[in-house]
Amino acid sequence: MPLFNAAKMTNAGSSARMFASTVVTLGCAFLLLMAAGIGVVVAITREANRLEAQRQGERIEATVSAQIKLGELRLERLVAAGDLPETLQQPGSAAALQVALRRLSGQLMDFDGAYIDGTGGTLLAWVENPTTMDHSGHDGPHHIDALQRGAQNSFVAAVIGDEVAPQFGAARSTIVTDGSETLMLTVIDLSRIVSFSSEKGSVPLSFVAYRHLSSALLSDLAERNRVTDIQLVTAPPADSLSKLGLRAADGKTAAWLTWSPARPGDVMLRRFLWALIAVAVLFSAIFVFVVQRLRASAEQIELRERQIQRLAGQDELSLLPNRRSFDLTLDQTLAHIQDDDGPTLAVLLIDLDRFKAVNDTYGHTAGDELIRQVAVRLSGAVQVGDTVARLGGDEFGIIQTHSTTPAGAAALGERILASLSEPFRITGAEVTIGSSIGIAMAPRDGSSREALLKLADTALYEAKNSGRNRYAFFESQMNRSMQLKRMVEDDLRHAIDNDELMLHYQPQVSVDGSTIVGVEALVRWQHPAHGMIPPSDFIAIAEERGLIVPLSEWVLRRACTEAKRWKGIRLAVNVSPIQFRHKDFVANVIRTIAETDFDPTQLELELTEGVLIEDADAAEAAMMDIRAQGVGLALDDFGTGYSSLIYLRRFAFDKIKIDRSFLEYMESTGESAILVHSMAHLGRALGLRVCAEGVETAEQHRFLQAIGCHELQGFLFSKAVPAVEIDRLLGLNNPFAEILAAA
Repeated sequence: MPLFNAAKMTNAGSSARMFASTVVTLGCAFLLLMAAGIGVVVAITREANRLEAQRQGERIEATVSAQIKLGELRLERLVAAGDLPETLQQPGSAAALQVALRRLSGQLMDFDGAYIDGTGGTLLAWVENPTTMDHSGHDGPHHIDALQRGAQNSFVAAVIGDEVAPQFGAARSTIVTDGSETLMLTVIDLSRIVSFSSEKGSVPLSFVAYRHLSSALLSDLAERNRVTDIQLVTAPPADSLSKLGLRAADGKTAAWLTWSPARPGDVMLRRFLWALIAVAVLFSAIFVFVVQRLRASAEQIELRERQIQRLAGQDELSLLPNRRSFDLTLDQTLAHIQDDDGPTLAVLLIDLDRFKAVNDTYGHTAGDELIRQVAVRLSGAVQVGDTVARLGGDEFGIIQTHSTTPAGAAALGERILASLSEPFRITGAEVTIGSSIGIAMAPRDGSSREALLKLADTALYEAKNSGRNRYAFFESQMNRSMQLKRMVEDDLRHAIDNDELMLHYQPQVSVDGSTIVGVEALVRWQHPAHGMIPPSDFIAIAEERGLIVPLSEWVLRRACTEAKRWKGIRLAVNVSPIQFRHKDFVANVIRTIAETDFDPTQLELELTEGVLIEDADAAEAAMMDIRAQGVGLALDDFGTGYSSLIYLRRFAFDKIKIDRSFLEYMESTGESAILVHSMAHLGRALGLRVCAEGVETAEQHRFLQAIGCHELQGFLFSKAVPAVEIDRLLGLNNPFAEILAAA
């Protein structure tokens, strides 16, 4: 069973992949959260540092500005005439300049010197130490002389002169360097308060105050503003927030004050570092805890999935692969068969003879034990690599991949017949049965699963008709069965076209058995020559011959027409996979509802997993369109398929119907009861109605009522009956009371 095992492994690993995906998602979210937290902390730290550096820069700039700027000067206007040297020699003029300097001396307390500059490189007045001037009006240690520029102050030549002095406005500040020291200057134009005439015309005058930027001054500046490492540099510093440019008279920056700014953000970070580490450790612990819980949950889910997958691909009674697993394995094996010269295989269909007699004589428990013993004998008859499966009831199938010549298949058939002819020990008694075997070879007889199974079934039919307890290979002359199918096809087409079919309805009752809540429409065919033909016979032919779509449309239309009179009763109609995949399925349903004037909220379409497997996306879209009309959807035969849980999670069903096979063995095997209980619990947890099919005994009824099923359907209440019988039952109050009381 390589395909089945691979499918089990693939699906069993889905939980591991889901767990890994969840862990990766949580891990990424955790890392993003941590990164975001670190980013926020870093951003806050940087912003705090930036704001503090900005505030320090503003304070230092204000301090420096206060150091080098003079307030508004209030000087009397001085008027001098004639040449400046001659004017200065006159006592009155010299005294006037002295008075001007004395009046400025109160504003020059923080400066190292000041002078009045005229044109032509002449210092008109010079105060070397203005802080020592006599404020009482007497001369202190100052000089008022006609000094040549550059004699005592070489730096003056660099900035004061005919070209520079006119650029200064009132109360302007600048900075100069002479290569050895740096001075801050305040230059004030005196033209508005001092003027004189000479041969050259009006002479501009400038008042200049200066201060040396010494290390003591810088230390005082640092102390006032609570910064460290303040210094004067001529090269542009990198940090834009911890520098102050000092501009020269020409507007260019001559030097910079730089300092090491305070970093309150770093202090805050160091203070709260352990708290941040504790938070990170806490989040890490939470993450590890969540991952461990997810891992434990994933392991539990994986264990449940494996159990479900094992049961989905395994027949519960015989422990052999079931029909689905058999089909999957056959499809995989046939994929390697290309032509007549390649590998071959044989398909054997085995039907037990007299099995019904054993059931009727010894009971269902004996029949179950017989099935288990047959499974053991069949498994012992094949070689390793061959597949033995229980296809349903008393039918088994074998895929022979070793010794797959007709002679090898015949030898296997002989071994099976001999083995199953030996007596079986059942409930203390010896039971003898036989078997019939139909064999088809691939690729000789066919290369598709459907063809091989059909031909093997034809051969099985021939073996039974030939006296049973024998095997038969499919041969081309076996046309009787095919002719019968063609006859049934033609007659069925005629019956559909001429409205010769009929519908019976099986009630679906409330779990207490008191009320009919719905009916399931089941087609019946009363053939004029062959009598009542079982649905299992003609529906299969309809699917093979392309009649299932018109047949299904007829069933839906007739059911809506007849059930319209049953107000408040839900009408359940089965939908085959072929019908559901038809391109006009949704449109046909909508049109039928409209033409029959049936309430769509009373209609419920029953789908099997076969409807959903081939194209899940298209199936989902069709189901959404159906639900948009108010029509309900039920998942039929729940629990027998391979991926029911996946479908329940993805598709919007309203109800699940627990397959009758689980109830069939519920009384003899505890595992079936556990599964039924689990399915009912799952349905309720998902908010779905739960209906159990095949209810035949009072014990089953009581068990299903106890575990919380919502609806029941089965022969305990009623078989499928004509519409007139449904009319009668609906007219009764508690129609099944007598049946339940007798049970």
